[in-house]
Amino acid sequence: MRLTARTWIDAYLTRLRLADIPGFVVAHGDDTGGAVLVKLNTLDGQAVAFQRSFDIVTGARKWMVLSEGPESQVDQSISRQRGFDPDLWVVEVEDRQGRHLLDEPGLAD
Repeated sequence: MRLTARTWIDAYLTRLRLADIPGFVVAHGDDTGGAVLVKLNTLDGQAVAFQRSFDIVTGARKWMVLSEGPESQVDQSISRQRGFDPDLWVVEVEDRQGRHLLDEPGLAD
C-alpha cells in the first residue's frame, strides 16, 4: 500500500527536522495522489531539483535529478513542472552541506 502524498511529506519534514535540516512546503499539491519534487537549496546560489521515478529494469522507485545549476534556473524548471501538473507538491530543503536525506531507506517508497 502506498502512502498518500501528504503523509510522505509530513514524514519527510519530520526526518529533516530531526537532522536539523530546514525544510518547508513551497507548493501544496493534492493530498492523496500528488507527485512530489524536492528542491535542495545549498544557499550559495545553486540548487538541485529531485523527482521520484521508477527504474524500469527493477521496478524500484528512486530519486532522480530533474534540474541542477543556478537557483533561478532550477526554479524555472520547477515552475514548468507545476504548469504541467497543478497537483504537484514542492518541498524546499536548505542545507549548505547538500544534505537532503532522499537516499535514506524508506524515502523512495
